Amino acid sequence: MLYDAYEFQRSLMSAASAWADLSGQWLKNPLNPMSYSNMAPMMVSGLDVFAHASASRGKPDFGFTEVEIDGEKVPVTEEIILRKPFGQLKRFRRRGVTGQPKLLIVAPMSGHYATLLRGTVGRMMIDHDVYITDWRDAKLVPVEEGGFDLDDYIDYLIAFLEKMGPGAHMLAVCQPSVPAYAATALMCADQNPCRPVTLTMMGGPVDAREAPTAVNTVATQRPLTWFEQNVIHTVPVYYPGSGRKVYPGFLQLTGFMAMNLGNHLVSHWSMFKHLVDGDEESADATKAFYEEYRSVCDMACEFYLETIDVVFQRHLLPKGELMHRGRKVDPAAIADVGILAIEGERDDISGLGQTRAGLTLASKLPDSHKKYLMAEHVGHYGIFNGRRWREEIAPVVDAWIATHAR
Repeated sequence: MLYDAYEFQRSLMSAASAWADLSGQWLKNPLNPMSYSNMAPMMVSGLDVFAHASASRGKPDFGFTEVEIDGEKVPVTEEIILRKPFGQLKRFRRRGVTGQPKLLIVAPMSGHYATLLRGTVGRMMIDHDVYITDWRDAKLVPVEEGGFDLDDYIDYLIAFLEKMGPGAHMLAVCQPSVPAYAATALMCADQNPCRPVTLTMMGGPVDAREAPTAVNTVATQRPLTWFEQNVIHTVPVYYPGSGRKVYPGFLQLTGFMAMNLGNHLVSHWSMFKHLVDGDEESADATKAFYEEYRSVCDMACEFYLETIDVVFQRHLLPKGELMHRGRKVDPAAIADVGILAIEGERDDISGLGQTRAGLTLASKLPDSHKKYLMAEHVGHYGIFNGRRWREEIAPVVDAWIATHAR
């Protein structure tokens, strides 16, 4: 019922957004006498902010057409290497560039599309042959394809690495740090030749007991049955995944925005003032962020509920009790993979120490294969996007991969 009510409200807001956009365009048209009034800039700016905030959004494009390497513009094309029901392995092929380390960027399956890591991909493409896990919106996956849980996520990562072949590196951003770590441990135990040479984890809840954040509190203050009864909904009939149980993306977005509602209101007020002042460049920067931030997708209920249970409530990985298809995941099996743990000093999603715990769990890994970076004055989003990512964090990742490349 909630999903249907949301879709009805979304259709109304889409119409209102279109009306506000048309009204704003007419109000600033030189042929309209009102465009010369003192109130016109404020009215146009207000309509612009409303139109942007209420518009419907689908899956964004990465939008890469070229990348600058050694001072030269190199054309970039996207290529699907492997397709699976709940996600695909995408490669950013750069014309004429060969011999650079292969890097699998593991995007979160947390309500946003992989394009949230556009800044991560853009920076790493300079020195690496970049692949990414391009997860699919669960409401678009027919129920005949079955479910998708944490075991499936781990299997997908192993399949992607095997498709890429030996010598690849893996970088997990936020939530996938746990399945990426588990996949690495399993592949090491099997002496799989396609196990990653290095694993970089950025702001991930490897051990969510360390420095709990508001996200951790929400996940632990209620029993698992509460989440199943209150946030899991059925995909409506007008989507390919009709009948599938999901955690809707709009609920995820509502929760994240509610955590920092004051900041979001300030951002939109600032965008309004920039528009009134004619500073469209600053306003466009805010628009670009929210264009991506508000583009959300649904998660399969199995994966969402199992993540709540395994990662945030029972902490099975750090306790040495995580199982994968009846087999124990042993962090001690990781003996030759270089692990880099990166945390943000101001991260309000994964607290300090949660990602670093992965270094301690790999008890058989020599110190030369372990590295920790605490990025000062950086929040969760800033770990993988923005100036500090490009100038301070990414160079550390580059050097770590280069040190262990083979």
